[in-house]
Amino acid sequence: MQTKYLNEGLVGNKYLKASFTSKGELLRLLYGAADYKQFIDKFHTGIKVNDSALIYLHDDINNSYSQEYIENTNILKTEIYNSYFKVRITQTDFVPINENVLIKKYIIKNENEIDLNINFLVYSKALTNLNNDTSGYTKNDTLIQYNHDYSVCTFSRKEIYRRQVNGAINNFHTGIINGKDYIGMSSDSAINYDMNKIVPGTEKEITLFVYVNENSKIDVLRIDDEIERIKNLNVENLEIETNNYWNNYVKEHDILNINDRNLSEKIKTIYNRSILLFELLINEKTGGISAGIEIDENKTKCGRYSFCWPRDAAFITEAFDVVGMKEYTDKFYSKFCKMTQYDNGMWEQRFYTDGNLAPSWGYQIDETASVVFGAYAHYKVTKDKIFLKENLEMFEKAIMFLEKYIDDILQDINQMGYSYDLWEEFEGYSLYSISAIFAAFKSMIKIYQEVQELYNDDKPKIEFISNQIEKLQNKSEEIKRYCDSTFYDNNRNSYVRNAVDRRVDMSIVGSVVPFKMFSKEDIRVQNTINEINNTIRTYTGGYVRYENDGYMGGKNPWPIVTLWISWYYLETGDVEKALECFNFVVNSSSEHGFLGEQVDNETMKPCWVIGLTWSHAMYIITIQKLIEKGLI
Repeated sequence: MQTKYLNEGLVGNKYLKASFTSKGELLRLLYGAADYKQFIDKFHTGIKVNDSALIYLHDDINNSYSQEYIENTNILKTEIYNSYFKVRITQTDFVPINENVLIKKYIIKNENEIDLNINFLVYSKALTNLNNDTSGYTKNDTLIQYNHDYSVCTFSRKEIYRRQVNGAINNFHTGIINGKDYIGMSSDSAINYDMNKIVPGTEKEITLFVYVNENSKIDVLRIDDEIERIKNLNVENLEIETNNYWNNYVKEHDILNINDRNLSEKIKTIYNRSILLFELLINEKTGGISAGIEIDENKTKCGRYSFCWPRDAAFITEAFDVVGMKEYTDKFYSKFCKMTQYDNGMWEQRFYTDGNLAPSWGYQIDETASVVFGAYAHYKVTKDKIFLKENLEMFEKAIMFLEKYIDDILQDINQMGYSYDLWEEFEGYSLYSISAIFAAFKSMIKIYQEVQELYNDDKPKIEFISNQIEKLQNKSEEIKRYCDSTFYDNNRNSYVRNAVDRRVDMSIVGSVVPFKMFSKEDIRVQNTINEINNTIRTYTGGYVRYENDGYMGGKNPWPIVTLWISWYYLETGDVEKALECFNFVVNSSSEHGFLGEQVDNETMKPCWVIGLTWSHAMYIITIQKLIEKGLI
């Protein structure tokens, strides 16, 4: 599979997603959820003009590009202008809300002074392997690329002029394809549509449908009726319906009334794009939340991203509550977390959004602590005690597991083993992870206090709750004393992330916000912030994760951590610094309002994992706090 690092555009509905480059190239087609299953290796479109070789729409020396979303929607428009032939192609990509088909509409306009004969070609290479062998098949003017479980069908209302099921890669670039086979064992095939003559000043339109079929529901041999139904859909009406749906969706979830405030368009664009992105990354069935659309299936630079981390989700669900997506937060804790918790109370590092265990590489204690902390944060918004009671057993199992872990640390016996830290690199005891447990214990105390009255007729339960409150309060105090004595470095005059490498790390701020183990007024915390600014702040005003960070070069600022310290400054009342950090993130967003995991200091644009859910969640949380402080 080719390496495709940057998803710069994203469209979809609850079940079908597609990602694109800024030049309109389709990179990924995902059906079922945002993390699984992906079908496309390459999907290239192009035109042959008169006797020319193929002009790839996404890559030609004479092409210039512009791209934009239809405002407040997940409808993406890419304009391609070929200066040699003076042809303008307007490409519109969207997925209707109630149809699981990617619609790709192309308007081809002749801006030349001579007639142009144009053929429109499609090359599709499907993902294939020994256990997922994909073959090509054309019938009824449809290219069907099928394996045992699924079929990806590419078609138009126009008749296919020429096709090539086998060996298409060998001559697609010439613009001339021809094959005698209607069926073959190749995973890559091509089709050609004859647009005929386009006279100067006129245009022609072709619409492609890319439909994913589950073979268990409709056998590939009997797919004709469904394809014919899709061909007869009213594309214009579907685009209007999709436009209206997303605009209404943004209005419904603009709980903060951002769009009615006197703010820059960029601030509004990121806010609206966050709302539109959240809807695409949630698993409708389970409530699992993908960290982002995948960017590195081959694991050339990372361990992959498109999974659900309970820790990340604790921040993301807080953002959901801010924008009125409380039902998704409910589903995440009440369904996803219940189905993924071990009997011993812990949660693993990461999962597929359907709840299955994803590839992981180590135990992380803060994943478990974050669920309890995040669930109570959700309760503070909803005041729904039934939510707490129905999930109380899950919380209690998690707390029991965390208690054993803390007891091991305090008794220095290490029976449960070390945990990876927030960034999943250092294995040992870290300040962030332990402060997350502190916050989980404090949250559990408050959960017990809230549900206590619901057990008035159950005296043993009331007694148990009282004992637990006292025990967790005592353990919380022990944790704080342990962290004070273990993680404050008198030589550096700063807290450090662990007692081994003793590095300054933005995750230290987590002990203040949101976990509130240390007070923002504490001089040691203030000393730590000074050390953070002296050590991991970049010349552009953003922050890297920690000193001597080696991931992806280690020099790129992260929106997550830059917003994190903005959050801290808001708590301390340092408005100027808070806004400086917030504005860094705003100014380094993508053209479409996406936030990445990292920002290139030279270009001030996202350079890794564009559309990272956690980054967008931190943006929503920060903007809410700015409003609460009366700053915007």
